[in-house]
Amino acid sequence: MKKKLLSLALAGVMVLGLCACGGETTDETSTEGTETTSTAQGAAFKIGGTGPLTGSAAIYGIAAKNGAQIAVDEINALGGDIQFELRYEDDVHDAEKAVNAYNTLKDWGMQLSLGSVTSKPAEATSVENYSDRIFALTPSASSVATIEGKDNVFQMCFADPNQGAASAQYISEKQLGTKIAVIWKNDDVYSKGIHETFLEKAEELGLEVVSDTTFADGNDTDFSVQLSDAQSKGADLVFLPMYYQPASLILAQAKNMNYSPKWFGVDGMDGILTMEGFDATLAEGVMLLTPFNADAEDEKTQNFVKTYQEKFGEVPNQFAADAYDCVYAYYEALTNAKATPDMDASTLCDLMIQQFTSMTFSGLTGTEVTWDATGAVSKDPKGMVIENGAYVGLD
Repeated sequence: MKKKLLSLALAGVMVLGLCACGGETTDETSTEGTETTSTAQGAAFKIGGTGPLTGSAAIYGIAAKNGAQIAVDEINALGGDIQFELRYEDDVHDAEKAVNAYNTLKDWGMQLSLGSVTSKPAEATSVENYSDRIFALTPSASSVATIEGKDNVFQMCFADPNQGAASAQYISEKQLGTKIAVIWKNDDVYSKGIHETFLEKAEELGLEVVSDTTFADGNDTDFSVQLSDAQSKGADLVFLPMYYQPASLILAQAKNMNYSPKWFGVDGMDGILTMEGFDATLAEGVMLLTPFNADAEDEKTQNFVKTYQEKFGEVPNQFAADAYDCVYAYYEALTNAKATPDMDASTLCDLMIQQFTSMTFSGLTGTEVTWDATGAVSKDPKGMVIENGAYVGLD
């Protein structure tokens, strides 16, 4: 079966050239924890973001940075009026460090923000975005608190409540399990938010949740208690609203217990197949909802995947695709608003709010994508299953 990895086409509007403008190409030297893409021809909009470029969550931050960089390079190569200069700062998946990284970007002159990659840091930096009136479009921070009460902070990814409800809906519609167990991380806003709305939707749909167990930092290496509870209560499907690191341990320990239910995860599970030292056969049959398919046959996706592989030596995940879409969404919004790089961040913020609450965008991770006034995105997830070490569409 053909390898799959996540979905959708990028609309032709993204590649329309604008009138050429002159200017010399400038180069900037990268520093530790920082990536600056500076192939802009002439004046450029400064876009900044923070993410875990080192540490246990680095796979997410690096992917987002790489995806955004490809989009910036493509747009700058058009030689049009919209040019970008991109800079990422390492936040090590830590809220305090993320605020420090944000301040570094503000001092650099950031006009538009990609927010933070992961939810807890994004909750902290979004407060700064709101206070400073610097518009933010985060590729992957999915907690509601990231955008709540902030008119200038938007999401490209599904919000946690949407993932939880959509997962329950999908499990119910596809009749994937009769007795459901949930294992979740109680000190992680991402996992907690998905867990809460999953339970609400499961009750509404009549799904039987027979086991609901949790863990936190410090007790996230031994899952025998949680798995034994699910197994003893006859759970034939286990829902894992979490990132791939603890999920990889759960899968390994379940195998050692001879417990083989169906497994259903969320977008944080993307990356498990490329996790160093992980036996990919343990993930065989794992299902999840995600918006991007790296093996889709449309030209836009194929070009993105090819470029990503050539530049970075691996297949892009959803986080890379979401960040790529963020940059192109900015490109479209700035073009429509007739914005110029001499505008200050506050002026651009007002223009972006107007554009993002009225425009429709099509990208790698969704077609006919829209945003409401809260900053939440509307697009459809896709069901995927891991088969032979690759993602395959369930739909």
